[in-house]
Amino acid sequence: MARRTTKQDLPDDFEEHILDTDIRDEMQSSFLEYAYSVIYSRALPDARDGLKPVQRRILYTMNDMGLRPDRGHSKCARVVGEVMGRLHPHGDGAIYDALVRTAQPWAMRLTMVDGHGNFGSPGGDDPPAAMRYTECRMAPAAVAMTDSIDEDTVDFRPNYDSREMEPSVLPAAIPNLVVNGTTGIAVGMATNMAPHNLVEVVQALRHLIKHPGTDVDGLMRFIPGPDLPTGGKIVGLDGIRDAYLTGRGTFRMRATARVETVGRRKGIVVTELPYGIGTEKVVERIKTLVQGKKLQGVADLKDLTDRQNGLRLVIEVKNGFVPEALLEQLYKLTPMEDTFGINNVALVDGQPRTLGLKELLTVFLDHRYDVVRRRSRFRLGKKADRLHLVDGLLIALLDIDEVIQVIRTSDDSAAAKERLMSVFDLSQAQAEYILEMQLRRLTRFSRIELEKEQETLRREIEELEAILADEELLKKVVSEELAEVAKTFGTPRRTVLLESAGTAVTAAAAPLEVPDDPCFAYLSSSGLVARSTTVEDPGSGGDRANHDVIVSAVRTTARGEIGLLTSGGRLVKVGVLDLPAIPPSANEPNLQGGLPLSALIDLPAGERPLALTSLSTEGPGLALGTRQGVVKRVNPEVLGKDEWDVIGLKDGDEVVGAVELRTGEEELCFVTSDAQLLHFSASGVRPQGRSGGGMAGVRVAAGERVVWFGAVSTGSTTGGSTSDGPAAVLVTASGSSTALPGTEPGAVKVTDFAEYPSKGRATGGVRCHRFLKGEDSLVFAWAGPAPARGAAASGAPVDLPEATGRRDGSGVPGSQPLAACAGPLTASVSG
Repeated sequence: MARRTTKQDLPDDFEEHILDTDIRDEMQSSFLEYAYSVIYSRALPDARDGLKPVQRRILYTMNDMGLRPDRGHSKCARVVGEVMGRLHPHGDGAIYDALVRTAQPWAMRLTMVDGHGNFGSPGGDDPPAAMRYTECRMAPAAVAMTDSIDEDTVDFRPNYDSREMEPSVLPAAIPNLVVNGTTGIAVGMATNMAPHNLVEVVQALRHLIKHPGTDVDGLMRFIPGPDLPTGGKIVGLDGIRDAYLTGRGTFRMRATARVETVGRRKGIVVTELPYGIGTEKVVERIKTLVQGKKLQGVADLKDLTDRQNGLRLVIEVKNGFVPEALLEQLYKLTPMEDTFGINNVALVDGQPRTLGLKELLTVFLDHRYDVVRRRSRFRLGKKADRLHLVDGLLIALLDIDEVIQVIRTSDDSAAAKERLMSVFDLSQAQAEYILEMQLRRLTRFSRIELEKEQETLRREIEELEAILADEELLKKVVSEELAEVAKTFGTPRRTVLLESAGTAVTAAAAPLEVPDDPCFAYLSSSGLVARSTTVEDPGSGGDRANHDVIVSAVRTTARGEIGLLTSGGRLVKVGVLDLPAIPPSANEPNLQGGLPLSALIDLPAGERPLALTSLSTEGPGLALGTRQGVVKRVNPEVLGKDEWDVIGLKDGDEVVGAVELRTGEEELCFVTSDAQLLHFSASGVRPQGRSGGGMAGVRVAAGERVVWFGAVSTGSTTGGSTSDGPAAVLVTASGSSTALPGTEPGAVKVTDFAEYPSKGRATGGVRCHRFLKGEDSLVFAWAGPAPARGAAASGAPVDLPEATGRRDGSGVPGSQPLAACAGPLTASVSG
């Protein structure tokens, strides 16, 4: 039912007053009031302490609540409620957002709040937990910001309802505005200031104290550029100098990334992102580009970021794509490279101003001068008052009996005070203090303490008076306090500054996809594989480093396939693109940057890689020799599958050598453990299919085995080469069959291979090494072109003796056991 209302009559003396106002004037005045409120009370920081009003109120409230670093955390909801109820008449969401930001180490270079709980993630992809769940307390830096606030160092003003007082600015022992930066959007203006390194800023401030006339270039000797909380790189410094000079400028931020081997592929590992960019934003952008086919070469994308290892974004690169070129595209197309626009707008004397670097530092120094001056004046007054009371106590203690008599004979405390003042010439404050003094203070020990306190107070008063009287001493105190702040809170620089981006990787310099250019594939003695970036002759001279003894090399193309022959009689296909590329060197190629073969192929226990082959279906094919003396030539037409057996082995037998023949006229050579050598022409061995078991090669005595098998021709080496190459040599190393492997180097002998006559297949061959006392077996043998180079099992190079005659003795004692040998690289290339 509707409620009936009655209209009341107006009184007889009522007069109507209507004020006509221009709507434009009303809108202008109201908008100006609103704009001033936003600029002064919400969006822009004060240039002195670098804080917006809400941030200042948060720190001041936490200081009043006693939430110091040495005490327990308190619920953020409690802090937000105190700030909102006492000082900040706005929504709790805005207050909590400001509190969360001051606790995020990726947002603040020097955090002011020590947060406990979920405070979000970089880039804002994951929001923080509700304030009823999170906890907080003051960080040590916040204590420095509010230190000495109760010593009349700053002005206080009424809060929004005039019931309490709040500071208009904090004492701020830390140059917070330059160190932490800020961002804010007001009405008609905005601010965006970059964080810097505290140690660098303090060095610049101390230099400015000693040299007030220094310019921006002089300050940039100490502050070369921003130092972002998330690290990364800054590319180009011209915009930074403009910002330091005028207050406005831009610079480019770039993620920190490196190319690593990730599994079987190359990968781009991102460990630092630009300021304000989160991993989710980068991942989403990359996925969008890949799905839209605007970015090629990305095989997989994994975000492995955690609290223990920090940020780690792994971008796997497809085989056939250049990681460096893909990285340049990621910089260009994704937020991995972003622009930061500096706009140094802050409040100076209540007015918004755009400040350069020197102006920012000068405003802070003027504030610190005023804080230290007011603090010294406050402390001077306190100590003078205390000294006045101590002087009165000492006067009373000199004649304590009379003091007690005066007090006892007085009618009341007022009369006692008047009589003390007149008898002992004391002031009113001294007399009141004596009347309130406890009897236990009347001991001799108390008098000694008071005299010491009197001396200390007089000395401290002199120091404070000197600070107030001497401007240079005041500056020295400020400089020393800044140095202590840098020592306490300073951290190393995180952001790398680059003058320019360097030479961009373009299609002309480094194409995105690897071209199918001719190259070499290498297998080293320590099991490393790699491919070259050139097909030119890599040379054959100079010293070799670890892992540089190449036991097999094959000519191929960057996008081709090669085969790997194993001791199990298998041939496994390997993509050349899977092999890491190594640049050519002045001597032999350096395989220290190679990839372990185990990262590409899983070999059963006990199966070893022997050689690489080109998988060519033309030519004389492959030749293999086994432990039991079997030899086989494989018909090249059977090469076609990804993995297959190339020889049928008997139980207990294995392949000890495999080579790719070039002419079919090479000499196949066996060396047995009892120092027998047999070599015969490869033309005498009929090619067989994939399932063939081979034929008799060398006759092996009972209990002996084949140590080495290969192909040698006059001036050639394993795998075949031109017949005009260097002369071949035989390298043998003897030892004891009962010693542990690798414990006895034995004797090493190098002999001209031409001194050993050729014998028919399936015979025992000729003697090639004479054993000394304690030796009964060959532990290593190899034949190939001189000069021969040896390697230990670790890949370390082993020096070999000079070549001697066949019957010139057993050899020279070795320093460490041989595990591999190789000749000139050009002679070892097959295919």
